[in-house]
Amino acid sequence: MAKFDLHLHSNNSDGSASVKELVDTVVKSGIKIFALTDHDTVNGLKDVKVPEGVKFIKGVELTCRVDNINCHILGYNINPDSKELTELIELGKKLRRQKLETRIKYLKDVWDIELTKEELDWLYSRQSVVKTHFANILVNRGLSDNNVDAMKKYLDGCKTGNTKFNGREAINVIKASGGIPVWAHPLGGEGEEHSSKEKFLSDLKTMTECGIKGLECYYSRYSPEEAEFLTMCAKENNLLISGGSDWHGTNKTVPIGRLNTDDIEVSSDTISIVDYL
Repeated sequence: MAKFDLHLHSNNSDGSASVKELVDTVVKSGIKIFALTDHDTVNGLKDVKVPEGVKFIKGVELTCRVDNINCHILGYNINPDSKELTELIELGKKLRRQKLETRIKYLKDVWDIELTKEELDWLYSRQSVVKTHFANILVNRGLSDNNVDAMKKYLDGCKTGNTKFNGREAINVIKASGGIPVWAHPLGGEGEEHSSKEKFLSDLKTMTECGIKGLECYYSRYSPEEAEFLTMCAKENNLLISGGSDWHGTNKTVPIGRLNTDDIEVSSDTISIVDYL
């Protein structure tokens, strides 16, 4: 039974670890199958070097909106040099720059927090800036005890407009790059209220019509019962089953390889997507 984790982030997006540090952690943890799935960037994929006996899957996590559904779409086995994917990611950079400027202004106007030149230089140097990066600054200043509280207090009220990818387009781009589109944490991600079964089933109908091929059924913030429910839904809709911790290094409290709230070990045999990767 191979240990796996198909949802990991490096400091190319909002993780704390370099790609080398991430791979070292994967190896030390005994993980034999892993995917690097940074937010809206593929820059770290070229730096991954793994020892014999460890399987690496090229991935990405695209921040999307489908109708009224805010969602993250994981792309597995993508070609990072795909023309369609490259163009979409370049569009994403422009959208994130708009969001970055909006949040800088919001902190100043609403909270009277003016970022220093060093802090701004650090933000502008990032490949992909998200709320976690702002939260790190606020925690370092002593304005909050942790990233989650900092985001909730200082950033959740900031209206940045729709800077998300069109989910239908993102799914098609992943497919065009040779990848498999999977709906990440479909009941809700980090710090989000989990969807009711009724809402999820309604959203699932929309997402399957858009062309997703899998569900992230096993996730660090989901109970074994939630994982069982999602697995049942995946099977009923002929969708592949995936799983990952959503590890961000020290930027989250999630240990690498954790696939449910009870830390029950999950066999790779139950993760049907592995056969396609």
